[in-house]
Parts: sequence; structure tokens; C-alpha cells
Amino acid sequence: MLMNTHEARLDALRRELKARGLDGFVVPICDEHMSEYVGGYARRLAWLTGFDGSAGTAAVFADETLAPAAAMFVDGRYTLQVRDQVDGRLYAFEDVPQTGVAEWLGRHVREGARIAYDPWLHGKGWVTATEKTLKEKGAGLIAVTSNPIDAIWEDRPAPSTALALVHEDRFAGRTSEAKRADVSAWLAGKKLDAAVITALDSIAWLLNIRGSDVDRTPVALSFVIARADGSADLFIDEAKVTPDLRAHLGNAVHIAPREAFLPALAELADRRVAVDPDHAVQAIFSALDAAGADVVEERDPTILPKACKNEAEQAGHRAAQARDGAAETRFLHWLSVEAPKGGVDEMTAAEKLHLFRRETGDLRDLSFDTISGAGPNGAIVHYRVSPETNRRLEPSSVYLVDSGGQYPDGTTDITRTVWIGPDEPPAEVRDRFTRVLQGMIALSLAVFPRGTRGSQLDVLARQFIWQAGLDYQHGTGHGVGSFLSVHEGPQRIAKNGGAQGGTEQELLPGMILSNEPGYYKAGEYGIRIENLLLVEPREIAGAEGEFLGFETLTLVPIEPALVARELLSATEIAWWNAYHARVLAVVGPLVDGAAKAWLETRCRPI
Repeated sequence: MLMNTHEARLDALRRELKARGLDGFVVPICDEHMSEYVGGYARRLAWLTGFDGSAGTAAVFADETLAPAAAMFVDGRYTLQVRDQVDGRLYAFEDVPQTGVAEWLGRHVREGARIAYDPWLHGKGWVTATEKTLKEKGAGLIAVTSNPIDAIWEDRPAPSTALALVHEDRFAGRTSEAKRADVSAWLAGKKLDAAVITALDSIAWLLNIRGSDVDRTPVALSFVIARADGSADLFIDEAKVTPDLRAHLGNAVHIAPREAFLPALAELADRRVAVDPDHAVQAIFSALDAAGADVVEERDPTILPKACKNEAEQAGHRAAQARDGAAETRFLHWLSVEAPKGGVDEMTAAEKLHLFRRETGDLRDLSFDTISGAGPNGAIVHYRVSPETNRRLEPSSVYLVDSGGQYPDGTTDITRTVWIGPDEPPAEVRDRFTRVLQGMIALSLAVFPRGTRGSQLDVLARQFIWQAGLDYQHGTGHGVGSFLSVHEGPQRIAKNGGAQGGTEQELLPGMILSNEPGYYKAGEYGIRIENLLLVEPREIAGAEGEFLGFETLTLVPIEPALVARELLSATEIAWWNAYHARVLAVVGPLVDGAAKAWLETRCRPI
């Protein structure tokens, strides 16, 4: 039998491992910054296996005669996608968190085996846990000095050389100097000399810079060492640095080549250095340990202030959401006219939505690849349309579109599920949609005391789906950045609160989260409704303590044809009517003609 492309690549990797005297290798979706979305040069897992989701890992044994000889690990968002994209003859499929990489290796590894990993692609916690598991089995975890996939990936792209750009203070709300002063005070308060900042969105936020090195996330490939005196060292490809950027950063930010980062770590001998184990790779800890630095594990000091948007960032988000809502409204109107004719497919719809966003004049990029799922493809939670999977939007079917834009004043993320006419939706679809809607409304209306964590609110969004004996296998809400990552921590709303197993973050004023319950019937349809929420103070007469609630930021009509009105309470109907009155008031002036007439119809009270 002739080998296909991914089988040939797996075979080449095994030959490379054997040549190095290694018995296995672990391949994550990651770069040296532990990013969720990575540049083309770092998409090793996609190149090797064909899987192009944003979360997953492969483990490969060099001996192809073992059973299993390789495995793919993904969570509930990707259980369908991974089986569509990855050859099941080559990889066993494992569900996370039911099975982890370390646990799987421990079950299948041979005594004396040498399992390799790239220390620039794994965090310290994963390395420690996996070393322990393998040691119990008489095997070892080996850090490689060069990635074996890079040795066989002949046409591997080079890292981006796009220019780094200034993010204006009017959008940022605070100067980089003021942010660095806060980090300086934080370091002084903890008697630390420096902090190593590795997360790309943290660097972008701290220095008020942006870039285009990673698709859908406006960041520039770089590292930062922030110092207690308020200065910082920025390690970046100097070809990316413009005179405007130098002037913006000023004399207190020293610019050095990216390759100078490791030598700079070696110069931190005898210094107390903060490193975030959730965002810094093992190689950085190893370099600091080798240098004799006193490494203190602390959360990246930019994480929380970045998450709590200031007044300028909140105002920017509202402006971006209105602009984005108008683009989405034009798209949904167009869809209502064209899709029932039977000539629209998933790719056409995604590109049309992109066009409406571009026509706003302020779009810098999409915030993620649009999820444009017709019928059964909508049941794939993180579906990505391709020429091979592209489906027509059939009349009398469900269509799910999850999309967003990157604007200089904000990042958007919205999901709408619509019914493609002309027939009436089936009772089951209306029931499931309405239960999802009820959960979304319940979370929107939540009022909670300060100190509440996202996992304590998650049940509000799931309760109506649970009552029907159903559930969805993804979180209910993720944080969203300001012209930064569409998936931003540390805040989240999910059944399992601590994303990395640590203490869960309480929700604080200024945080932005998604609100996106769903339901997915494999092979038939998917339903998700998503708005973005801003955490804000709630004034309650007689309240004993500080209470918080949510402002809904997203302003786009929700599909009325899919609502089973008889299931809605008076409170839910009141929310629906008030929400759509606000959509019409804010978005109405931004659209005209037939789109405005359609919007007025969609925003009528029920």
C-alpha cells in the first residue's frame, strides 16, 4: 500500500527518532510562548498529523510495531474534528481529560525507554508530572536540543518578519510607562529583581505594541525581561522595529535581537526572578537554573490588569461591538434572502461575512477562523470549513456561524444559529435552541457577590439543557482581550474552573467573557448562541457587601424562528424584548435600506 502524506511524515519522524537513539516523542500544539494560536513555523502537529485545531497533542513511539504506536489527545471540542482530519490507522484517539499524555505513556511505555520532548514547547508542570510517571515505569523523559520534526520538515515556513506596530494610548487607556511602573512596584513589593514575560499578548499589552506574526492574534514574536527599576529589555527581530516603535518605547526599553534572550537569562545569576509556570516553557526555567538565578514562580504580573479593562478599553469595546454588530446584521439579512434559494455554501457565507466586516473600514483581521457550519458540520464544535468539507446551506436546515473581528479598539466574538427557511423548524430543534437561549439569558442576568468564580455560575447556563438530559462538551465562557487574544485568561466560566489545575480566578469588574452555551447533535446539527459580557458593579439597595453583574456587549438579533415561546418565562421574554430594543437603538442607525427594515422586523417584541 502506498503511504499517504501524513503516514510518510510519521514514518520519517520515526526514522529520525531511531537515528537519535530515542524511543518516542511528544508533539503539542504550541510555540515557545505557549500560545494557543501559533505561526506557521510552529504548526508541527498539523504538519505531522493533519489536525489543525487549537488544542491537542500527539505522542509517537519510534517502534511502529507497538499497539498502539501513536496517539492523538484532544478534548471534547475536537472529538469529531480529530477523527475527520487524522488517520485512525496511524493514531489512537484519546479523550482529555479522561486520559492525559503522561498517563497514556505510563501505560504503554517499555522499561528503559527514552521519551523525548522539546523543552521550548512544554511547561514546567507537564515536564515534572511526566518525568515522575515515566520514572515509575523505569523510563526516562529526555529534553532534545533540536526538534526532530524540524529536521524532517523540509519546507517549514520561517517565522514572520512583519513589522511591530504602536498601539495608540487612546485605545490602550494607559501608557506603557505607567504599566511598567506598576510592574516595577509589584517586583519591589515581592523583593524581586526582574520578571520574565513570555506570553505574546502580555508583551503586547505591557509595551502597547501590536503585530501580525500570528494569524488572528495581533502580536509580535518577542520576549521581555521587566526590571524593578521600571525598565525592560525587549528581545525581538530588529528588522521588525521601526523608528516610530523606537520612539514610542523610549530609552527605558532596551531593544535586543531575539537570539540574545537566552544569553540575557544567563546574566541573571544571583537575581530573584519571577517566572509564570503557566506561560513560560521548561527551557526558560532550565536556563535560569543553570545561570544560578533564584527563580520564584509567580503569575505574570500583567495578566490581571490586562484582563480588567480600563474605561478607555471598555468604551473601545462598545464601539467595536456596535460596528461589528452592524456588519453581522448586514450578513444575516443577506443570508435570509440568499440562503433559502439554495445557492449558498459554508465558504461563500464565511467570505461574505468577512466582506461585511472589511467594509466597516476598521477591520485589522478576523479574531479566529470563522466557524461556518451547515447541518451536521455545525455539530463539530470548532469546525473549520475547507474545500473538502464545504456544504451547501440546505433549505429547511440549521446553520451555525461563530465569528469575530480584530479592531484597534476591541476584539469581537459572536455566534448565531439561524434557521434556513422556508419550512418551519422541527419541534426538537426549537426545543433545543430555546433551552440554549434560556441558559444564555440566565447567565446574562446573573447577579453575584464579589469573590464569585466562573465555575460557580456555569450551571446557570447549563440548567435547561441538563433538564432535558443533555449537555455540551466545552466551557461556557472564556475571557476576551482588547485588540488582543480572543481567548484571554485568567477568567473563564466552565464546569472545571481551574484551566491549569490551579486556583480559579474570581470575576472582577472590567473583565470581558463570552456567554456561549450550546447543544450539538452529532451528524445532524449544532446550536450555539454567544454574546460577550462585561463584568460591572451592581448597586443593590440594602446589599450586604459588593455585588457584580454583567453588561451585554454584543448587539445582534437572535433567530426568532427557532424560539419555542411557550417555554419562556415572563422574565426571559422581558430580557429578549429589552435586548432587541437595545440592538435596534444602537445598530439601527448604522445600517440602512433593506438591512434596516429586516433588523426592525427581527427586533419586534415577542
